[in-house]
Amino acid sequence: MTSAIPPTTAVVLPGTGSDEVFVRSVFSGPLRALGIRLLAPPPPPGDRLADGFLEELDRLSGEHGPLLVGGISFGAHLSAEWASRNPGRCTGLLAALPAWNGPAGRAPASLAARLSADLVAENGVDGALAKSSDGVPEWLSAELGRAWRRHGDGLAASLRTAASRPAPALEDLAGLDVPAGIGACADDPIHPAEVARAWAAALPRAEVGESTLTALGADRESLGRATRLEERLVGTESRFRLSP
Repeated sequence: MTSAIPPTTAVVLPGTGSDEVFVRSVFSGPLRALGIRLLAPPPPPGDRLADGFLEELDRLSGEHGPLLVGGISFGAHLSAEWASRNPGRCTGLLAALPAWNGPAGRAPASLAARLSADLVAENGVDGALAKSSDGVPEWLSAELGRAWRRHGDGLAASLRTAASRPAPALEDLAGLDVPAGIGACADDPIHPAEVARAWAAALPRAEVGESTLTALGADRESLGRATRLEERLVGTESRFRLSP
């Protein structure tokens, strides 16, 4: 089945305060099993986070041709934004844990990013990590510790950039006629599963898959498998699927 899948390049973007290391841990295995090459660019620094990623998608599309694009959380927002603006350069969408649609308002992920930015500005990265570790699962604390330190001095600005940027509106998603896989964690209050379901309902050719944060802690690829894609690819008779 997978041998019939044409070579495809996927570009997947990390979420706010995260990095390409986490993206690879989630998506490399599931995509490799389907013969899909993964490119995971590192986050641009500071307030260049959004514009830098969008420019990188432009560059990679020019280099590799039409792309399967995707992301986790804020990365999902940016990949969907780029895809809706560049439908001729997008072969499909993988959106894991979208956090809101349209203006951020009081979306939990936006509020959390603002609070984290304040903590970092007041206490530095290490001080903020120390204050943020209580009650956080060990795996998530380790992920934050690595990724936040890699962001360094630009972390607070990147968090604020993500917190204030509108996600694609549902009307914009409705015009994106490409295969789309949307992934949710049913027990994640920061990225409500209802948002993922709303994205999937708005997109013309989408499926939504669900996993849990508990599963993600034990197996990063569980989120990649939940963010499944099952539709006929444009210009092919093959189907490909990431399934839980």
